[in-house]
Amino acid sequence: MRYTAEPAFVLHARPWRETSLLVEVLSAEHGRVGLVARGVQGAKRHALRAALQPLQSIRFDAVQRGELAQLATAEATDAAPLLQGDAVMAAFYINELCLRLAPRQDPQPDLHAAYGLARERLREGEALAWTLRRFERDLLEALGFGFAFDIDGDGRAVDPAARYTLDPEHGPRRVLGERNDARRESAMGEALLALAADAMPQRDALASLRLPLRAILLHTLGGRGLKSWEMLGALGRLGQVGPAAERGEKGPE
Repeated sequence: MRYTAEPAFVLHARPWRETSLLVEVLSAEHGRVGLVARGVQGAKRHALRAALQPLQSIRFDAVQRGELAQLATAEATDAAPLLQGDAVMAAFYINELCLRLAPRQDPQPDLHAAYGLARERLREGEALAWTLRRFERDLLEALGFGFAFDIDGDGRAVDPAARYTLDPEHGPRRVLGERNDARRESAMGEALLALAADAMPQRDALASLRLPLRAILLHTLGGRGLKSWEMLGALGRLGQVGPAAERGEKGPE
């Protein structure tokens, strides 16, 4: 297979041997593609190395003869977002989700579009928690694991005053009772309705979406969690952090 001027986003790059890189990209027409970029060291190859950094939008030429394609050329099509602080962790998380869940050589136009939207929201400094919840929703939908957030699994309209767990096979399930653990692991109905309407909910409602959506993602990941979740836990960011996060402005989770 030959790729010619294929648009893609760079998800990950790591050194390989002395002068090369192993690169993972997300394309619309071919899904996740693994590339071998040979001989990228040296001053004359600076533009190519810069184009192969995570979050970069590129066009590339390559030839696929095995699991990995041999990269011929790649050029940046815009400037990657310059991120700082929690936004860096948010980008790492989005990239890791795509690396783990996007299949190789399988067209992913919807996921490619969702990634592009999330990338621009990170660039614009939009509320990180809301950016991530929207991306999680869109990723699940693009990969065929999504469900309606405004209707429960029994076909009833979601009650904004109730709380719901998310079942991978059933969708929203209304929580009956007031057990603390059930409340902690459930989403407010108003938050689910906001997610369905793509309208950012209030702080507490937004925060209630994190664990239920994580449970769905963990199921989709086959029960094996993400490195970014471990890193966030080690940093003490299992909840929202700091005054800006309390306003829904920052905080990758």
